[in-house]
Amino acid sequence: MSQALHLIAISGSLRAASCNTALLRAVQALAPHEIQVTLFEHLAQVSPFNPDLDLETVPLLADLRDQIIAADGVLIASPEYAHGVSGVMKNLLDWLVNTPAFVNKPVATLNASPRAHHAFDALKETLTMMSAQWIEAASITVPIVGATTTTEAILRNPQLCADLRAALAVFAEIQCEVAI
Repeated sequence: MSQALHLIAISGSLRAASCNTALLRAVQALAPHEIQVTLFEHLAQVSPFNPDLDLETVPLLADLRDQIIAADGVLIASPEYAHGVSGVMKNLLDWLVNTPAFVNKPVATLNASPRAHHAFDALKETLTMMSAQWIEAASITVPIVGATTTTEAILRNPQLCADLRAALAVFAEIQCEVAI
């Protein structure tokens, strides 16, 4: 791979101690030098979706759309609330649904809880409808439970690290295939 692979990571949680955000920070730390992972850290500032507003009138979202378009792929980790995607994650996707941001964009979803499959499935459905290229092999459940809910604890767990590195390797493979 001649240039660095660039991935945008989005956590669907606003919690300060979010295990989903910790998971994405661990991915950032584990990424080899040829993969750059940028975490979108402004989810709390995304206003409620209003279809009467043009995305261009919301600079934060116009910038995120442009970052996603320029990126080689997207990683999303979102909690599950009441068998669904978090409201803030769904809100963000609603803003981007009528843009080219996710069209043919490789996207993987990371699930931080083995019991939370409804949100994982809902994200897959929404992203597929948005014409994203959902990458099944990189979309994994990483059991972040008990003592492994911080970035540091995730990084101390050899199995979790191996799983996350494997998910990143899938993106690297896809990039190599596209370059050929």
